[in-house]
Amino acid sequence: MSLSKSSIDHLALITVVTGSLLLGTVNAWAQQPQRPTAPPVREGEIDNQEITIEKNRKIEMPPANRLFNKIPSIKPSTGQRKLTYEFNDRPLSVGDPKLSPTALPLPAAQSEQQNLFNNYVKAGAGNYGSFYGEAFGSGQVMDNISVDGSFKHLSSSIGPVDGKNSATSENRLKLNGDYQTDAFKLSANLGYDREAFYFYGYRRPQEMDRETIRQKLTTTQFRIGIENVDPDKNIDYSLKTGVVNLADNYEATELDWGTNLKASVGISDNFVALLAADAYITQRSDGPVDNRNLFRVKPTFKYSNSFLTATFGVNAVSETDKRLNVNRTRAFPVIDVDVVPTGNIHFFAGVDGDINRNTLRSFLSENRWLAPQVVLANTEKTWDLYAGSKGELGSVSYEGKVSYARYRNFYGFNNAWPDTSKFFVVYDGNRSHVLTVTGQIGYTYKEVFRSTLRADFYDYTLSRMEAAWHRPTVSGSWSNSFIVNKKLFITADLYHYQGMQGKNFVTNQIVTLQPIWDVNLKIDYFLGKQVSAFVSLNNIIGRNYQRYLYYPQQGLNFLGGLSYSF
Repeated sequence: MSLSKSSIDHLALITVVTGSLLLGTVNAWAQQPQRPTAPPVREGEIDNQEITIEKNRKIEMPPANRLFNKIPSIKPSTGQRKLTYEFNDRPLSVGDPKLSPTALPLPAAQSEQQNLFNNYVKAGAGNYGSFYGEAFGSGQVMDNISVDGSFKHLSSSIGPVDGKNSATSENRLKLNGDYQTDAFKLSANLGYDREAFYFYGYRRPQEMDRETIRQKLTTTQFRIGIENVDPDKNIDYSLKTGVVNLADNYEATELDWGTNLKASVGISDNFVALLAADAYITQRSDGPVDNRNLFRVKPTFKYSNSFLTATFGVNAVSETDKRLNVNRTRAFPVIDVDVVPTGNIHFFAGVDGDINRNTLRSFLSENRWLAPQVVLANTEKTWDLYAGSKGELGSVSYEGKVSYARYRNFYGFNNAWPDTSKFFVVYDGNRSHVLTVTGQIGYTYKEVFRSTLRADFYDYTLSRMEAAWHRPTVSGSWSNSFIVNKKLFITADLYHYQGMQGKNFVTNQIVTLQPIWDVNLKIDYFLGKQVSAFVSLNNIIGRNYQRYLYYPQQGLNFLGGLSYSF
């Protein structure tokens, strides 16, 4: 097989980057693993505990029409070797504490307007003194250069308790640019986020100085990347790198530099070699300076035909942590088998493992109410055995999956001591086992109606922790979207969580939180080609449920406004 000069250049680039990552892994191989050093255990506290801040009540969920694992094509093709590129850490998704529902999109919902206009501005207001503003603009600088930018503001001047003491404000700015040729695409992204809120989970009645309970999170990020866009190339690749800086109102900062490489080489029509490599260099300053690095190399091979798709390889991960005196490397098997006995019905099974990277930013994205000076430790997923089935039968898609995994440093969130308005991160330093049963079914009627129902059940077997603090045992969602006519578009969502527990170490009492039922409705009505009106009703049931102990959420809240496209 002969390669063109451009292919050789791209392969050389991948080889250099991969070599650098492998060199970092070899250097980190020397020492044996060590457990995170826990703070001294005092009466009323538990060992290996840490402090965490919680994310606000934003309820969003991955688009419910997506299956857990993408169903591979029945016939192998060049397109089958194309990679899906992601610049994300591998999150610990077991019993994910985040509430994040999003309405299902239907491609035809706004097709006419989107085809005519690429830019828009939105503005709205609602109860709780809420104001919403959003804008998006894009343009073609040259034939092969495009840019776009967006801004979003959402604030509530009062919250569910004590008026302004539970107010919130969010501002997000994003700028993107792409330069594309027939062979590759260069991209650059700049982002700025600012969130302001208050620790309102204090005991009432009590007079509070608002400045003493105020928190502000500022995140600045810059990323650049290059990836192949030529589908005829036998070598496919994506290389992205970026820096994210986080700062809060308590003099904590975290500088995180991440580089991600994904590449594939077609060996034959049925056989593909894949490589994924990650390098994260992180410095966190919250009191003492903490240097935390993680390197990952994951070479795999994938064989596929009309009946079978098999992936096998190894995932080698090296982590260092100066503060916890950790320097270790682990290797995990990667095996996945997908069988297609008939039509588009799949049965799959496999085993994998990883070290899930926990950072201050990742913890804050789950629980924004963290106390200062959190001790950070990564979570090792020693192994994860899973099996299930997925498929499509006409307009119905489904997936069922059973997973049994072992973790080390499995974590939960619990109220701090003595200030219960803030949260620790509590680790189980020994082996923990989690059984997860997940089912999902979706139905689509042409491009008019789409519905997805999903349920997750969790069973936790822990060594040191009394309970999986603030993690649900049951979670569910039912998302629906309707196109009534060319002008009216409706989405309706139902979300349910139950089984969360928290402990007050001041009173030494365990509290089981009430089940969460959250119903949301959004209506978009197009008044013309360029103007539309929207109304969003959230938490229609109106319960001030608590996702985290002592933090009731807003009851029935609504936003209404107008959108203008141009």
